[in-house]
Amino acid sequence: MPIELKINTRRARIKILEQEGSQYKVDIDGRLYHLDLVKVEADTYSILMDGRSINMEMIEGNTLNEYKVNTMDNYYEIEVIDAATRYRNASKAAMDAGSNIISTPMPGKIVKIPVQEGDTVEQGQTLIIVSAMKMESEYKSPIDGMVKRIYVKEGDATEGNQPLIEVE
Repeated sequence: MPIELKINTRRARIKILEQEGSQYKVDIDGRLYHLDLVKVEADTYSILMDGRSINMEMIEGNTLNEYKVNTMDNYYEIEVIDAATRYRNASKAAMDAGSNIISTPMPGKIVKIPVQEGDTVEQGQTLIIVSAMKMESEYKSPIDGMVKRIYVKEGDATEGNQPLIEVE
C-alpha cells in the first residue's frame, strides 16, 4: 500500500516493493530506486543510493506524523499523510473556509450536540462532536451568532460532507 508524504510543500507517493534485510526496492512517484538503509543511532540513518552515501537525522515533529529531517546539505519538514491526517486537515479546511454550515468530510457518528436550535453561540464554541475512524472531533462555531438549524441528532450515522449544523 502506498504511503503519501508531504515533503516541505511537495507531495510524494512511496511504495516499498521489496525488502530483504537492509535492501529496499522502492517506487517514489513512479520512479524505481534501490536503497540500502541502515539505522546507525536512535534518530540517524545511513542510506546508500546509486553509489551515493546519505546520512540522515530524523527527529519527531510537534504533532503526530510530522518529522524534521536533516542531511548534510538539506533540511526537510515531512508529514505522513494517512487517513487520520487527511480527515483532520479536511475538517480544519472546512472550518477555515468561512462556511456557516458545519459538515464533516467523512462518514461518522454524532456523539454529542451541546447546543439547541435558537441558542446564541460564540466563535470557537463547540457545536457538535463527531466520532469517525476511532477519533472524536469537535466542530466549533466559525462565527458569533445563533444556531439556525440542527440537521442531525445524537447517535445518528452521517455521510461525508453531510450538513450537520447551521449558524447565522
